[in-house]
Amino acid sequence: MALASLARKIFGSPSDRQVKRYHGKVAAINALEPELAKLTDDELRARTADFRTQLENGADLDDLIVPAFATVREASKRVLGMRHFDVQLIGGMVLNDRAIAEMRTGEGKTLVATLAVYLNALNGKGVHVVTVNDYLARRDAGWMGQIYRFLGLSVGIIVHGLTDQERRQSYAADITYGTNNEFGFDYLRDNMKYSRAQMVQRGHEFAIVDEVDSILVDEARTPLIISGPSDDRSELYIKVDELMGVIGEGDFELDEKHRAATFTDDGVEKLEEALRSAGLLKGESLYDIENVALVHHANSALRAHKLFRKDKDYIVRDDEVVIIDEFSGRMMPGRRYSEGLHQALEAKEHVKIQPENQTLASITFQNYFRLYKKLAGMTGTAATEAEEFADIYNLGVVTIPTNLPIQRIDEDDAVYRTAAEKYDAIADLIKECQERGQPVLVGTTSIEKSEMLADLLRKKNVGQMNVLNARHHEQEAFIVADAGLPGAITIATNMAGRGTDIQLGGNLEMRIEREAGELEGEAREAKIAEIKATIAQEKEKALAAGGLMVIGTERHESRRIDNQLRGRSGRQGDPGHSKFYLSLQDDLMRIFPVESMDSMLAKLGLEQGESITHPWVTKAIERAQGKVEARNFDIRKNILKYDDVMNDQRKVIFEQRLEFMDAEDVSETVTDMRHDVVENIVTKACPPRSYPEQWNTEQLAAAAKTYLNVDVPVAEWAAEEGIDTEAVETRLREAADALIARKEETYGPAIMRQVEKSILLQSVDGLWREHLVMLDHLSKVVGWRGIAQRDPLNEYKQEAYELFQAMLSNLRELVTTQLSHIEVQMRQPEPPQAPSPAQLTESHIDPTTGENDAVGDDSDRPENRPLDPQLLVGLSRNAPCPCGSGKKVKHCHGAFV
Repeated sequence: MALASLARKIFGSPSDRQVKRYHGKVAAINALEPELAKLTDDELRARTADFRTQLENGADLDDLIVPAFATVREASKRVLGMRHFDVQLIGGMVLNDRAIAEMRTGEGKTLVATLAVYLNALNGKGVHVVTVNDYLARRDAGWMGQIYRFLGLSVGIIVHGLTDQERRQSYAADITYGTNNEFGFDYLRDNMKYSRAQMVQRGHEFAIVDEVDSILVDEARTPLIISGPSDDRSELYIKVDELMGVIGEGDFELDEKHRAATFTDDGVEKLEEALRSAGLLKGESLYDIENVALVHHANSALRAHKLFRKDKDYIVRDDEVVIIDEFSGRMMPGRRYSEGLHQALEAKEHVKIQPENQTLASITFQNYFRLYKKLAGMTGTAATEAEEFADIYNLGVVTIPTNLPIQRIDEDDAVYRTAAEKYDAIADLIKECQERGQPVLVGTTSIEKSEMLADLLRKKNVGQMNVLNARHHEQEAFIVADAGLPGAITIATNMAGRGTDIQLGGNLEMRIEREAGELEGEAREAKIAEIKATIAQEKEKALAAGGLMVIGTERHESRRIDNQLRGRSGRQGDPGHSKFYLSLQDDLMRIFPVESMDSMLAKLGLEQGESITHPWVTKAIERAQGKVEARNFDIRKNILKYDDVMNDQRKVIFEQRLEFMDAEDVSETVTDMRHDVVENIVTKACPPRSYPEQWNTEQLAAAAKTYLNVDVPVAEWAAEEGIDTEAVETRLREAADALIARKEETYGPAIMRQVEKSILLQSVDGLWREHLVMLDHLSKVVGWRGIAQRDPLNEYKQEAYELFQAMLSNLRELVTTQLSHIEVQMRQPEPPQAPSPAQLTESHIDPTTGENDAVGDDSDRPENRPLDPQLLVGLSRNAPCPCGSGKKVKHCHGAFV
């Protein structure tokens, strides 16, 4: 370690060396600035066409970095009044080099992306900019889109609620902004379509992922799933939930690390007795085959009652169970836990139970984003997950230096024996900060704890505070905008500043929206000048008090989440402080104990209210977090290994579907399938090297009728002298082909070609969905093979392969059977249609915790429909919104949240 530290001091870190390599190009870009400043707008815009011509003539994108980046910087100065710093130019080069740019909060990542986006959009194949929510997609497309449009490029937005035609137009643009969920769901939906013309995406060339750690790490545990409704079993959930009252402390075991709960033998006996009394148990044992569904419901009910807590994991609002996101503390409306857990929670909370869904299509984020030929990302916190980015996505992490030196002071953690002592110390520090006019941001891990701390502060007569959690997420941007005012206290559930920076003295744009929104002309200008002067005064007061104080009320499992909270302080060279307070009763310290911490505190003989603060303690806690991160990485990597098996099969099916969709004539394919079926049924009834008298002629005749719809005298054939299986197979094939030929003569070649294609595609889809269910069940039970000293992954690969081969065999039989028996009505058959969006649920399931993130559809309301931001340019904030909702712009598509 000492040698590594010494080497870093002498030679710099790998990021330092990488950044140095870009300095030459930065100097070249700066040298072009005076020359470009002399160009007219039209001349600057004409450079785009010139760059495209150079690419068509064989130039490489890397050859254009210097002139293209210089062009974007000049356009940004003219359109937005924002000039890229040198470190932002370096960030753009990192993105272009297929890497992750780690840039501190407030360093302008949104502007950095414009450099690599413009350069890579020049080839006309499309660039996708991926954001974490619809608000940021709209904001960034409207804001940065001004640069692209000025330079002659088109911009599209993909958000929830668009029609397929609107999506197609947005994907056809040079640059497309959208959320990770929508991009992934569009890919799955495209592979449920029945013609190229119905598909919306046009390929996966280059993507830049904003908040890359959130999307490619946190959310990568949760596959995207499209599902349709299945049978309603709400009554059974309610009856099983009512029986949970008989389950006592010794009747179950909890594993909080893995969010698992299991019944003990005593618990099973009690449950069986209760189920028997309620008339629900079939047979003698709960684990009889007839009671598989009961076991599923009972396990879901146990987890709902013993592992999931109201106001921490979920809240009840408007007769619905709404999940709280564990990483951001936000409400996730529409999101649902999987495998019946959400229905069990609904039964527990006595709200309306929504039916379960059946999986129709699925993909993980890892495998979706690996579809891109070129991938890059940006975030404030990626270094701690560098191994995962390299291993899974082949992405390096480059830490970009800040534009101005960081002045924030990160103090060592303070560790207390009990949570009560910890919160008292936090309250005292908050009161002290408020008295000296220092703004405070407090990060908590749950709604429950944020509201408990707010109550404690009220009892200590601490003044005005804002509690920012999932209950009040609608006001998030405005609350965060005021978090930098002198003496302001903001308590947030690990979500502060998402999409909005905390600026000392207040946020100018938000203040103008609130205080000058109704004004126009000179009155508005005067008010804006007054607001600017006030913000300048308030900023001086906040700076004098020490800048923003960030307080963490406990450590998160991931250092990255803690670093995100810390990063809210000290933006753009401002002073600031950060400090984390811990207790031995915290979840992290309890579930993942730091070795010898308790004995260390005991030996010190700490008095009530005393804490231990030392760099060694902080390091020990960070090491514990590192172990948890490594464990979570192993979980994600293991999930990916299993999904890779499905992904290989998914690629085969999706590519095959595209071939079928593109083909005008699939008759050769269905003929091959029919001949394979003939060969298969003959082999089963007439084994190789067997004599005719050993053949099962009845079986063969029945199979010929079932699959081929032909009556053939198999018994007579078997009695012929010198007959063999090859001759039988030939005769059967000719009979089957003759039947299809007669159908074609009756209905006409054109109709038969369309029928064949329709049946082929629909059969592929139906069997693929059944196969997904089979693989899902297999993945849940294959882990037990480890008890028998067999590798579960190898077992899964082998059985998944066998299931896939069986599915292909079933496909051949299904297509052959349907075509042999079909009777076509004499009218032009309608082409098959993909399932209606109204019947589908888009969800985001976590295989390790069972969380299911389903998206509801309220897109029919005008204010929920996406709007081209260009339509808002030049409009007064008080004008009617062009979307047709009847609301003012500022209350509709021009709102900040």
